Formats: sequence, C-alpha cells, structure tokens
Amino acid sequence: MARGSRNPKSRTSPQGGSGQVRIISGRFRGRKLPVADLQGLRPTTDRVRETLFNWLQGDTQDAKVLDCFAGSGALGLEALSRYAASVTLMELDKGAANQLKRNLATLGADNAKVIQGDSRTLLLQGGEPQDLVFVDPPFRQGLVAPVLELLEQGNWLTNRALIYVETESELGLEGVPPHWTLLKEKVAGQVAYRLFQREGQ
Repeated sequence: MARGSRNPKSRTSPQGGSGQVRIISGRFRGRKLPVADLQGLRPTTDRVRETLFNWLQGDTQDAKVLDCFAGSGALGLEALSRYAASVTLMELDKGAANQLKRNLATLGADNAKVIQGDSRTLLLQGGEPQDLVFVDPPFRQGLVAPVLELLEQGNWLTNRALIYVETESELGLEGVPPHWTLLKEKVAGQVAYRLFQREGQ
C-alpha cells in the first residue's frame, strides 16, 4: 500500500529491505526501488500484492490504471510491470511524489505519471475513465467512502472497472456503490483487502 505519509502505523514491512519496494513479476521483475523515508509509509506487503495480482491475473495488461494514494508506488509500479497501458500515481507528500518520479525515470516508464496533491481534490476535478483503480489510503482517516464517491462522480471509472480497496481490518466498509460487485475479499493481520467490479449503470 503505499500509503500515505501520515499513517500512524510503522513503515516497516517485508519488502526485501527497509526503504525499498520490490517488483514481483512482469517486465521489471525483481527490481528494487527506493522508497521515500517518511513516517508511517507502509507499502503493501509482497504477500498481499501477490494475492491481489493473482486475483487480477491478466486484467492489468493494456489497462488504464489509477493509484489514488501511491506512497511507495508498490501497487502502481507492479501494474506497470505487468504491462498496463498507462499508470497514474496520485500522492500527497511532495517527497514521496518526487521519489516516485525518480523511480519512473529509472525504469524508463514513459507511460506513467505522478500527480502530487490531495487525491480528494484531484478526483473532484474529474478525469479519464480508468480500467483498474487502487484505493489504499492512510488508515483511520475516514478517506475510503469519500474517495469511492468521488470516483463515481468524477467519471473516473469505465463500465466494468475493477476497484481494489485496502483498509484496516476492523473497518466496516461504507459508501460502496450498490452497482459494485464484491469479487474477492481477504484479511491478513491488520489489513483487509477487497476487489470490486463496477457494473455500468
């Protein structure tokens, strides 16, 4: 989860070394990229990412992908490695955003971009419909429901878009649109993660 620079959780996670994120599969498989040294940054673990991308299987290929809370870039970079058509990384923290830009340059990824700013403000502006969206905000800040609403309001989703939502395990999800179908769901320790598919209205 990259996830936001203000998360109270420890940033320590099994990513193949402190301060790095490792790409699991695809064209950048095995690459280790530096992560901004920010309090509370907690990249989605290898185990959770592997489960998620097993769920997605070939759905990342040629997909337009949006990561609403990019942080370390663990999710967006993994999708990029797995042949996404484009990846947009939104990140509030300037230091994390700049590190993401450097990592994209290292990879030579000209089909990905970083937008620095508050995701709620950015989503409110509207955008191009995406095939796959990652929603993995800082824990315990009440961000999930507003972001899900903004994705719908701002025309950010294709008719059959897939939406991945990662939250603290004790959070009961509210604000999920009625035309979203829960495809997969799992809890790993303090983290709950779910994959939804949107049915066009």
